[in-house]
Amino acid sequence: MEVPQGIESGKGIGILKFFEGKNIFVTGGTGLLGKVLVEKILRSTPIGKIYVLVKADDQDSAVDRITKELINSDLFRCLKEKHGQYYQAYIRDTLIPIVGNICEPNLGMDSDSTHAIMEDVNVIIESAAITTLNERYDVMLGANVNSPQELMRFAKTCKNLELCPYFNRGEREGIILEKPLIMGENRRKDDTCNTSRFPLLDITDEVNLSASRKQKASSNYDLTRDMKMLGMERANFYGWYNTYQLTKAMAEMVINETRGDIPVVIIRPTVIESCCKEPIPGWIQGNRMFDPIIVSYGNGQLPAFLGKPDSPMDVIPLDIVVNGTIAAIAKHGYMQKAELNVYQIASSVTNPLHYSEFFEYLYEYFRSEPLVESENLIRVNNYDDIEKIKYFDNFNDFSKYTREEISRRVGGGNAVATKKAQTQCRAKIMYAEHLCKMYELSVELMFYIFEIPLITLT
Repeated sequence: MEVPQGIESGKGIGILKFFEGKNIFVTGGTGLLGKVLVEKILRSTPIGKIYVLVKADDQDSAVDRITKELINSDLFRCLKEKHGQYYQAYIRDTLIPIVGNICEPNLGMDSDSTHAIMEDVNVIIESAAITTLNERYDVMLGANVNSPQELMRFAKTCKNLELCPYFNRGEREGIILEKPLIMGENRRKDDTCNTSRFPLLDITDEVNLSASRKQKASSNYDLTRDMKMLGMERANFYGWYNTYQLTKAMAEMVINETRGDIPVVIIRPTVIESCCKEPIPGWIQGNRMFDPIIVSYGNGQLPAFLGKPDSPMDVIPLDIVVNGTIAAIAKHGYMQKAELNVYQIASSVTNPLHYSEFFEYLYEYFRSEPLVESENLIRVNNYDDIEKIKYFDNFNDFSKYTREEISRRVGGGNAVATKKAQTQCRAKIMYAEHLCKMYELSVELMFYIFEIPLITLT
């Protein structure tokens, strides 16, 4: 690995030295990944200032949001303990909320904020995105595709910019190399000749298509339904699994096309899960990633799974992603080469966790620590008899078994069942089917190959 200039070989990257006195601008700093990254930089490096772009009505609202979601949150407990009575003063001087909107020109900032960022910032970290897999296509195009373009346009005006890292949590399909996506590229490649019979992905055409479809909707309900369907249709057409993946791929293309001489690092983590060690082991924001699978199995709503038991779950802890990102920033920030570098952060090659192991852990856990439900809810499983998951490799067999098993457990499949029980039964079946469809991408990760650049953390 190339050693940054000024760093002695064998002494690591020199992370602390790079971050000393640096000013960083973060978008998406209140999101899952963004807030852990902000906390780690504040706690572990001699940073100058961190500006966090916040979607808010005014500066007071931005301060309130940062205070509630970051400063006073449990996630910042270690940082608070480190600074003790000087914590609030340190935060006031170091963590600066900026009112703005990533989709607007100059990121929606006022003139004073724009000037401050342009003059002060050394690194811009783009972590903002809509991560819902099947959100409306028009909404995704605005947030995930247009915003990186606005960011690159603004970055070119920053006088002291050294690096612009960008997170892409969607590009995990096929054999993935450390190469950026090229404008027009699609994933419908023929295995024999590496070419595609499908047309090139034209982002302008996709935006125009979305706009034209919007005009045909007769109601808000139709608009939402049609835009979600359109996004999935376009993703499948070009070879991506869902709308989120497609729009994040478009974003990479836009960044690669418009960055000019700005050094860029693209970070591609796989499925991000809770923190392994720091700042709080097991911390995660909300019910996300594989949490729905865990809870659904524990309360008896997921008797089967669509996938192969020997498939690896490519999950990566939040703090590992953050540590790798900080190392990549330091390395390429030192070099300041006008190039684009890509890093995969994954686990399935060196430390795989297979679905068979995952569900076995769940089985053993819920046998000893059953979920406790409210007395007002129908109990869907007898925990003394919790059963091991059954695997299916095609959706029809999976659906048939799931319907029969949930009907048996809930009691909604017999003729004398109440309408309420029948309705609940159908809802649980639909949820289980939807859940497995949503996680089908993770099952396919057994075919993915990640060649991960190794970084020495110091």
